[in-house]
Amino acid sequence: MIPEKLRAAWVIARRDFVAVIFSKSFVFFLLGPLFPIIVGGMAGAIGAKVQRDLDNPQIGIALPADEAARMIDAHHALADAMPGDVPDFVVLDAPWGGRTYDARAALTGAHRAGATEHGKPVGQLAAVVSGSLAHPVLTATPERARMWQGMIALFAAHAQSVAPAALPPVAVDEVASSAASVQTGQVSTAQAGQVALFLLTMLLAGMVLSNLVEEKANKIIEVLAASIPMDALFLGKLFAMLGVSLVGMAVWGAAWGGLMVMGMKSLPLLAAPAVGWPVFILLGFLYFAMAYLLLGSLFLSIGGMATTVREVQTLSMPVTMLQLMVFFFASYALARPGSWVDWAARVFPLSSPFAMLARAARDPVIWPHLLALGWQALCVMLIVRTGAQLFRRTVMKSGPARGRKVRKGGLLGLLKPDRTAQDRFSQGEA
Repeated sequence: MIPEKLRAAWVIARRDFVAVIFSKSFVFFLLGPLFPIIVGGMAGAIGAKVQRDLDNPQIGIALPADEAARMIDAHHALADAMPGDVPDFVVLDAPWGGRTYDARAALTGAHRAGATEHGKPVGQLAAVVSGSLAHPVLTATPERARMWQGMIALFAAHAQSVAPAALPPVAVDEVASSAASVQTGQVSTAQAGQVALFLLTMLLAGMVLSNLVEEKANKIIEVLAASIPMDALFLGKLFAMLGVSLVGMAVWGAAWGGLMVMGMKSLPLLAAPAVGWPVFILLGFLYFAMAYLLLGSLFLSIGGMATTVREVQTLSMPVTMLQLMVFFFASYALARPGSWVDWAARVFPLSSPFAMLARAARDPVIWPHLLALGWQALCVMLIVRTGAQLFRRTVMKSGPARGRKVRKGGLLGLLKPDRTAQDRFSQGEA
């Protein structure tokens, strides 16, 4: 037989779930994540284009004609074999004949100092190589000087050779993976899992803050408090919002899958987690549910103290900061496996889902996750019970007391709970 509290919690969860799903605002809730994605995509595309247009540094070669030509040949021979992006070399029109080239003036004002290539001004000049091949002088900002000093020395040494040796072909023996690549890939998977879990909980868990405000304003909360236990009310509302969140995730996942089928570029491939993808996805779903219930129960207790929407908006900033601190704590523990910080992140209820999901990506052992899920479920029940008692003592100051008569004009909270009405409500008839 189903316990009375669970039956009452089911009635509350079903009522709230249906009310939210079939409301007009739920459509805007589903469309909400699209706007930051669209804006972020547009901003990223525009920023990348601007970066490509502006960040195209060039190194000016202010050497005698024969040495400049040999420097350009060395650039052509070695640039493709070097890692990273190698800046382009441009030969500057230097006024030789006993005069030294003013490289500093060329960098601070290219047009005024005569920094030109074949008579055309050079606009993206980031550094100048002057002097000679035997004693090159690199004029650049400190960070670029440190970055390009070795490269210029290599090019100059190659250019000084009378007959530069051709680069020997390097045979490549590829392996599928290595211990270092597997470990690095699993860390990347763990970080991706934590980020996805954080974004989903931050987007969805804040809904429970305002869950009780309307019912408190309409005095409905007093009827509910007189009919069912307060912790059953909290638990029902919490699972109703979890169900709403799962519906939203299903819609977003289906939309993302449709875009993938239509040919949209997919996300970068992640390394297989240590427990395997099926178990990792299952654990990700369970840890999302636990993270949502843990944060949601805490937010429901905090939001229950608010009486107006303005107070809920005031509480939203500390709540967001709390979510960020939990995420940063779990991310910090990821870089220190086995330390006391890692153990603290696994034990602390709010950060435990994040830390244990990261562990699933790096450790194939399953039984610690069963213990963690049990511990998190126990913490959810403790937070719900504590929040319900705090709500009754601070907000419902005169809760339903047995044997007390109703005063004329008094609140419904002073009513003695009617057993028949309570049974009807538990069965969904109220």
